Amino acid sequence: MTSELFSPLSLRSGQVLDNRIAKAAMEENMAGAGQLPDEVLFGLYRRWAAGGTGLLITGNVMVHAEALTGPAGVVLDEAAPLAPFAEWASAAKSGGGAVWMQINHPGRQIGSEMPGVVWGPSAVAVDLGRHSGRFGRPVAMSPEQIAATVTRYAVTARRAEQAGFDGVEIHAAHGYLLSQFLSPLVNRRTDEWGGALENRARMLLDVVRAVRAAVSPSFAVAVKLNSADFQRGGFDADDARQVIEMLAPLDVDLVELSGGSYESPAMSGRPADARTQAREAYFLDLARDLAGTSPLPLMLTGGITRRETAERVLDGGVAIVGMGTALAVTPDLPDRWRRGREADARLRPVTWSDKSLAAAASMAQVRHQMRRIAGGSRPTPHTHPAMALLAEHRAQRRALRRYRTWLSTTRGPA
Repeated sequence: MTSELFSPLSLRSGQVLDNRIAKAAMEENMAGAGQLPDEVLFGLYRRWAAGGTGLLITGNVMVHAEALTGPAGVVLDEAAPLAPFAEWASAAKSGGGAVWMQINHPGRQIGSEMPGVVWGPSAVAVDLGRHSGRFGRPVAMSPEQIAATVTRYAVTARRAEQAGFDGVEIHAAHGYLLSQFLSPLVNRRTDEWGGALENRARMLLDVVRAVRAAVSPSFAVAVKLNSADFQRGGFDADDARQVIEMLAPLDVDLVELSGGSYESPAMSGRPADARTQAREAYFLDLARDLAGTSPLPLMLTGGITRRETAERVLDGGVAIVGMGTALAVTPDLPDRWRRGREADARLRPVTWSDKSLAAAASMAQVRHQMRRIAGGSRPTPHTHPAMALLAEHRAQRRALRRYRTWLSTTRGPA
């Protein structure tokens, strides 16, 4: 009997995914010259495409050239050439699966060393205690800036379709701009974008409408949403349920559930303990609860590494299993599951007491693996997190110099 994991899924747009396993977005921060995808990303996605997933979702692509999550972020705006994106889409589809582009604006979650703009719904800075200085001081967006940003999402989505991508995923989780508008802790506005959840969701809903209007009916539109922020007084599961209901009439194909932000990095997992289940499918209980009432198919991402866990996720009413780190270590994991095998190794756990530093080291480890598989090498999951973090820091300093030069010479004012 064929596992539901390997059964097709039909979406509202008419798109049919070959199976229920997706490579979830991970922030590669691996753009080449001109903030464009190049052979590094092409090679990485060819490896993933050959691994048996039904869907690949790219790491976040920036809709605003002056607002990047990192200095090696990919930018797709009106001025970007389409040819590199067409090659990226072709590489990602080379195994027969679908590819969606995750599109994003970081809002206030921008490094203090970065040029450009630091915007938010309100002038509320990221609070990381002694690490707070890592992020810039945000200014509250004007209505004109909000409207221009909504348009930027639509432009990026339209151009993604022109380049050959099969869909986009609008990032409204992990504390980025649209998530900031949803959060009552960050959004302290008193105008039409603040206060009640209907107002805090206004920008997300406007982005979804604008994107859907800019692309073909057969082009998939998904939303990544926090099941919860894991901060007292923040966006919670009941808010997520209501937002999913608001999205349902807008021809959204799928809602991916995750959780957390830089201030509460739940997406990086819990500290390792003796119970495997506690480390896997971090948000499964919340997702099961939401799946019971959701009018839209749900995808769950967060710590899934074993087939047994993936099947438990589907048994809970979730339509698609998303994996990130597991596929950075074992890019052919879905094909292994088909053959009754599991991963040979897992990423070395980061057990540092400083949560912010631990989250950064964990992501550095993942990027180290992605760079290796992009170049055709085997992953080295036991790389020490401190070594990965140091190498990442060096790479980002080089990328920052390149980004500063590019931004100052090619893009106009915000």
